[in-house]
Amino acid sequence: MKTLNEKLNLIQNKLKGGQKITVAIFGLGSVGCYLLDYLVSLADPQLRIVVVGRNAQKMQQDVNIIRTAATIRRQLRSEIIIEGDCDFKDVASIEAVLRKIQPDFIVNSSRLYAGLKYGTISWSNLRAYGVWAPLSVLLGKNIMEAYQKAGCNAISINTSYSDAVIPWLKSAGMAWFDFGSGNLNHLIPRMKFYVAQQMGIDNLNDIDITLVASHFHDVVISKEGHTEGVKLLLGIEYLGRKLDINPDDVYKACSISMPTDQKRNMMNASSNFDIIMSIINAIRNSSKIKIHTPGVDGNIGGYPFIIDATGTEVKGYLSPLYPLEQMQQVNRNSIYCDGIENVTDGKLIYTNELLEKVKTRFGVILPKEVPLSDAAKVADLLIESIIKPNQK
Repeated sequence: MKTLNEKLNLIQNKLKGGQKITVAIFGLGSVGCYLLDYLVSLADPQLRIVVVGRNAQKMQQDVNIIRTAATIRRQLRSEIIIEGDCDFKDVASIEAVLRKIQPDFIVNSSRLYAGLKYGTISWSNLRAYGVWAPLSVLLGKNIMEAYQKAGCNAISINTSYSDAVIPWLKSAGMAWFDFGSGNLNHLIPRMKFYVAQQMGIDNLNDIDITLVASHFHDVVISKEGHTEGVKLLLGIEYLGRKLDINPDDVYKACSISMPTDQKRNMMNASSNFDIIMSIINAIRNSSKIKIHTPGVDGNIGGYPFIIDATGTEVKGYLSPLYPLEQMQQVNRNSIYCDGIENVTDGKLIYTNELLEKVKTRFGVILPKEVPLSDAAKVADLLIESIIKPNQK
């Protein structure tokens, strides 16, 4: 498995050499459809987009409407290809597709149990999302196992609970995703809305936010406007000048009304889009761009990350604004609230508080530690004993 910097430079060589860049979207649910639409809207003839899944007929319908709408907007310049014979539960099937399409980017937007926002069950009962990590890891595990077997060099992005899933894969000695999408990217625009209003700023892009936190704080801040007593890392600048704004006021302002259905996945798809386009734009413009991403380099939680193409070679690195050890500790404090005590040696370790809540609310006893090899067994337990009896 090549390093992230090696993969970034492979992308640079192809972009500067005029070759097509292939983006493979694994799973064409709502996140995948939004992402496909956003990528097509770039009207970029250098992009080749491959949608991968098992139901070719449904994917064809979704592709048809996106292509038609893009043509109405006069934006259809990218090639779209359907790979409709891939079973995400079968590593050999995924491997065959990877060898065939040779992607430069992979986005895993698949879900083991589709059509349900797990948080609709867990937030009101547990105030924690980490209980679902065994469901989130399984299909991503298969994709990265196939990735390794195929000798794939694509930049890989995971969309489901990457705060714990990516370090879980890495700690088990597997290939792991380069980036996770979502979480912090859902909070930063809300923060910009508030800062712009308070400071009379017209261009939101002139506001620079640096935030360190895990999935839990994306949820609790966006729903309730506070950090539940956990001190996070938040830096706010305007045109390079640090702004002195009370963080608690910023967090409070983030609690804005949003839909709770699949339209929320516009944000997750936009986060995937942001990672891909930040890499491409940084290379094309020889610039430096900051993104926010969970699970990067196998770290627990969410981090600010720099794509730096200002030199002859592209480099990716964590933002130097805060020391790594401080960011890691803040994220451990944050994800503990989500029911995750640790991810180490290939095992996910639940907090005792979460185990007690699951037992009290649902009458289900979960293991304290979940080795990656047992994730499927625990996922089945979660589906049969919690999801199905509580699904509305």
